[in-house]
Amino acid sequence: MNPDQYTVVINGKPQGPYSLNELKDLNISANTFIRKPGMDDFKEAHAIPEMRELLGFTYQKTAPQYFAAFDQRLLASVIDHFMIFGFYTVIILTSYIYIEDKDQRIMAFLVPFPLIFLVKLLYGSIAEATKNQATIGKKLLNIKVTDLEGSRVSFGISLARNLSKIMSVVPVFFGYLYSFLNKKHQCWHDIVANTLVIKDRLI
Repeated sequence: MNPDQYTVVINGKPQGPYSLNELKDLNISANTFIRKPGMDDFKEAHAIPEMRELLGFTYQKTAPQYFAAFDQRLLASVIDHFMIFGFYTVIILTSYIYIEDKDQRIMAFLVPFPLIFLVKLLYGSIAEATKNQATIGKKLLNIKVTDLEGSRVSFGISLARNLSKIMSVVPVFFGYLYSFLNKKHQCWHDIVANTLVIKDRLI
């Protein structure tokens, strides 16, 4: 496909391709979704440099509208915990080379077990504050953590968000289930930290 050809979402349906000059004749607003070869996904017209130059738009920072559903977030968490538990199991089994007593092996497995949750806390806080804005589980499902405007959060905010998950867990996990009642699918810890979990794809 010609790199100068664009697909435009009109009345909810992708149409085109159009050349850059042909776009002048379309009723394109700053929020019209447009895509061209080489782009991973559709973007709003104001977010594409040549659209701003062609049609005189200014760049607007808009809040994301595509929020990750509860099942996506749950699956991402399961993947992360499974991965961490896998590493934990490998380390413990390796230690059994040096531990022969059955009772000591059981203790060696159980005593450090709470470390899984500490590792998940630190890993999640660091990973969600990186450029990817996501843990491996979230990355696999194309979802990420952002502030209320869709931007990357700092480590401090990410840490506060993950620490606040205790609030979502304590009342019989109602803080997580609250996402079904929230228009932006926010859990209680998202509300505390002013964060969102959004889908990576727009269309």
